[in-house]
Amino acid sequence: MLPFRLYAAVLFVFSISLLLPPFCIGIRSFPTRVIDGGDAFELGSAAWARFSEAPDYRNGAGCAVSLNREMVSSCDPSLVHIAMTLDSEYLRGSVAAVHSVIKHASCPENVFFHFIAAEFDPASPRVLTKLVRSTFPSLNFKVYIFREDTVINLISSSIRQALENPLNYARNYLGDILGQCVDRVIYLDSDVVVVDDIHKLWNISLTGSRVIGAPEYCHANFTKYFTDGFWSDPVLSRVFSSRNPCYFNTGVMVMDLVRWREGNYRKRIENWMELQRKRRIYELGSLPPFLLVFAGNVEAIDHRWNQHGLGGDNVRGSCRSLHPGPVSLLHWSGKGKPWVRLETKNPCPLDHLWVPYDLYRPIHHLNPAKFQSLSSVSASTLIGFSSYLS
Repeated sequence: MLPFRLYAAVLFVFSISLLLPPFCIGIRSFPTRVIDGGDAFELGSAAWARFSEAPDYRNGAGCAVSLNREMVSSCDPSLVHIAMTLDSEYLRGSVAAVHSVIKHASCPENVFFHFIAAEFDPASPRVLTKLVRSTFPSLNFKVYIFREDTVINLISSSIRQALENPLNYARNYLGDILGQCVDRVIYLDSDVVVVDDIHKLWNISLTGSRVIGAPEYCHANFTKYFTDGFWSDPVLSRVFSSRNPCYFNTGVMVMDLVRWREGNYRKRIENWMELQRKRRIYELGSLPPFLLVFAGNVEAIDHRWNQHGLGGDNVRGSCRSLHPGPVSLLHWSGKGKPWVRLETKNPCPLDHLWVPYDLYRPIHHLNPAKFQSLSSVSASTLIGFSSYLS
């Protein structure tokens, strides 16, 4: 028989697990300093890397004052909420994206990041958490462990294997993962840099009953995002009969989570994914279900907020140029990523615009014992997670 105290502890943990949403587990981070000048983390058995500590960006005079300066709550109404995924493969891009946001924000201390981490990533969520904290000591953030079994049985094969990563579908579950007090969020891919004040994007209104806002590209050939079998089926293609659908990129979206939850949009997207498993109606991973549900009913945001396609197409990753017009956000969507092309000494011209935000510093021939403290995070901290183009 279990000792009474152990039995009570097990029962308590089990009870808490029943109350948590099935999509994630939260982790709380406290401001701790482990290694001066940047933290280190282990990927696999021998690869070591670290990031320089970002400058300490502070609010300007006109910024709203937080209700609690000592411990910022994600429920604080003065905050701008940003959701991003966090994994070892795109970590260098994620860090650069965060750096760009806070560098150009008029009120960086009023920005709160919600990081969705993969459950089975080579770098554990605990390690990723400490790395974010050491790189951005004053950042307000929370990390959620995304349960991949939530979506793994809904994913179908795509034209590029990277598009099949379960973490790509985490955006479908933001209404469930984020706390109910978070009623609005900006979703950003990890391969972006923001070169404007993120508050401008946050303040864009979603008119009428619109649930999401994003730059639309109505000149794009919308039919190519679905198979001939889809368009030849009068029942399926009828989904767009009352709409004028335009392509939009899901890597930059403003989302009304109140309307999202009320309309059960997560389930609407899952329904299309279930159909895709039965009969092939698209080829491009996580994008087409969003188009099926929202295209033609999106709040059109200025194109400056998603200069996308800088990573080339999904096959060759060739170099691209900027679209005409002003730029507030650069997006390396497509196969080619700036940190990879720079590392292999084969960058595209626009990749150099990403470099000023890169905080990565490679480490060679270091004694891993020096970083032993990185893995000594107390299990008690794993209960909830707060935490230049100029």
